[in-house]
Amino acid sequence: MDVDSGLNRRDFLKYAAATGVLVAAGEALSNGAMAEAAAGFTEVDQLTIWILADNYFDSNEPDTKITKRYRSVAGKSIHAQHGLSYYIETVTAGKASACMFDFGLDSSDVMGNIELLGLDIGKTNAFSLSHGHYDHYTGAISILKQNQSRIAAGTPFYVGEEAFARRYTMRPGATEPTDMGQLSKEDIEALGVKVVEVKTSKEIIPGAYVTGNIERVTSYEKVPASFQIKRGEKIESDTFPGEQALFFNVKGKGLVVLSGCAHCGIVNTIKQAQKSAGTDRIHAVMGGFHMINAKPELIQSTVADIKAMKPDHIVGTHCTGFRAMVALSKEMPNEFIVNTAGTKYTFGAQA
Repeated sequence: MDVDSGLNRRDFLKYAAATGVLVAAGEALSNGAMAEAAAGFTEVDQLTIWILADNYFDSNEPDTKITKRYRSVAGKSIHAQHGLSYYIETVTAGKASACMFDFGLDSSDVMGNIELLGLDIGKTNAFSLSHGHYDHYTGAISILKQNQSRIAAGTPFYVGEEAFARRYTMRPGATEPTDMGQLSKEDIEALGVKVVEVKTSKEIIPGAYVTGNIERVTSYEKVPASFQIKRGEKIESDTFPGEQALFFNVKGKGLVVLSGCAHCGIVNTIKQAQKSAGTDRIHAVMGGFHMINAKPELIQSTVADIKAMKPDHIVGTHCTGFRAMVALSKEMPNEFIVNTAGTKYTFGAQA
């Protein structure tokens, strides 16, 4: 189907129904596999994550033990948007390294927030994109262009498979699908960075790992058929085979799992990180959990499984959804943290 000439609702849903959503079954992790994965895995002495873009900002939200909020003053405020972006710093063996994960929807707001937070994108050692939806990739070109002279030539830009494909979504109540556009690999590399496609877990800066392709092991986390992808001239159901998340093993604390949208399922994402890192211990789960518009049964199962993992902190952002946020805060009141754009999170021995 030639979608460039227009895609109607009937054809969109026909392809959604025909292609369906394939979810692969998974197996529990064995002790042997966990030990093998742990070998050579870099622990982080300190991990700092700044929220450069998110859907919500509140200057009066109290700080917690691990957070420092941005406080607005006259004429200066963090801007929220329907997008997500993180700046991350790891410290291992006394050496700091930095990466940027996702780029938000509006680059001007992201760059404004970066300036207010006092960060220097020129010091970034790697870039990474969770998936090819415009609320995560749109800011990339402008951000790279504005900082090109200070970003080292050949700095890696990590993506999963099909990150540069054209995508569509059918929103609730819509009669026509929304074109999610597509990011251009050529445009990215023209700005001096090097695109690196990953399918398996990889260390992108010391102590920071992309998950690689995420196994589907839960029975209930299924990608809605409303998400579509263009492959050749066909529009097919998008199961996000190349969606990426980041994870870190903080020394003495456990894993911090950081998602973009978790279209693959946040529980699946956590389990993938556990398998790759060789540990079950979860210190924090952060990011978009994509339970906006989810059925109550899905929210209930997800919250129950996360609670059973006993994370020290749970931070839903972006697409997690109000009802899911309420459920998480109710079931894990001591672990739940309200996220706001501009917040700085610090994980380490002192936190």
